[in-house]
Amino acid sequence: MRTTALIALLAAATAFAQQPPNLDKVEVHVLPVQGNVYMLVGAGGNITMQVGKEGVLLVDTMYAGLSDKVIAAVRTVSDKPIRYIVNTHVHGDHTGGNENLAKAGSTIAGGNVVGDIGTSAGMGATVIATQQVLDRMSRKDGTTPAYPSAAWPTDTYTTDVKELFFNGEAIQIFHEPNAHTDGDSIVFFRRSDVVSTGDIFVTTSYPNIDLARGGSYQGELDALNRILDITIPAEKQEGGTYVIPGHGRLCDEADVVEYRDMLTILRKRFLDMIKQGMTLEQVKAAKPTRDYDPLYGSNADRFIEAAYKSLTAGK
Repeated sequence: MRTTALIALLAAATAFAQQPPNLDKVEVHVLPVQGNVYMLVGAGGNITMQVGKEGVLLVDTMYAGLSDKVIAAVRTVSDKPIRYIVNTHVHGDHTGGNENLAKAGSTIAGGNVVGDIGTSAGMGATVIATQQVLDRMSRKDGTTPAYPSAAWPTDTYTTDVKELFFNGEAIQIFHEPNAHTDGDSIVFFRRSDVVSTGDIFVTTSYPNIDLARGGSYQGELDALNRILDITIPAEKQEGGTYVIPGHGRLCDEADVVEYRDMLTILRKRFLDMIKQGMTLEQVKAAKPTRDYDPLYGSNADRFIEAAYKSLTAGK
């Protein structure tokens, strides 16, 4: 199962598309990671799933059109209710299934609510995200209308970290305020030793630094360093803490180190060119990412533009 899922993972990974592809033939595959944690791969962002006696927790929800397939994939592992959904950021390839998957779940309600109120208190899974995600989902964003209210987060946080204990496991949700967006969350499953990064870290492209939604180059580097503060490698730097990226294959700390180092090297190149007074078009023509493009170049032009604007604004 692991081999099949890994092949599907590499084939199905997509890079930051906000409009869903044709989903009819997309399959959702389940990859066991370690501990209580699994990885679901289909189209859009990867889903992290934690399961246990108390129920199911999902990190991100892919596209709405895949919700039935996501639920079917969850049911191959657990027949327990979906209790929690954590959104790592606002983009539709990670939040599109919020409404459908939340409706399919149920919240753990306190024991002192009864009658119709008690029934409604448990309807739908709890959706957790930063306040910034709720703010963006609940209002029109440029030409994009607001999300339906049933898809909005129901439990937001404004602190540096939100903590949760579920299925016998401590879970920490860290806010990274200016990385991929201004509302990014990193989710750390402490007993399972697995980190879910959202689009702060991907293996399929350069980071999508969404300047319009509060992202920044330096914030992206800071967030990658936060991930590295959490992760611990096993013998010979392989294994240990596993890292589930927003898009792409299952990773460990060494993969995040390579990605962080690549962005650190490119940052110096960009700053040198900016110091020389080069325009954005001149920087693009110089191809500063040329040696990394074979691995990450699917969004090279967009990345260079975002990097240039972010670093010149920082200067």
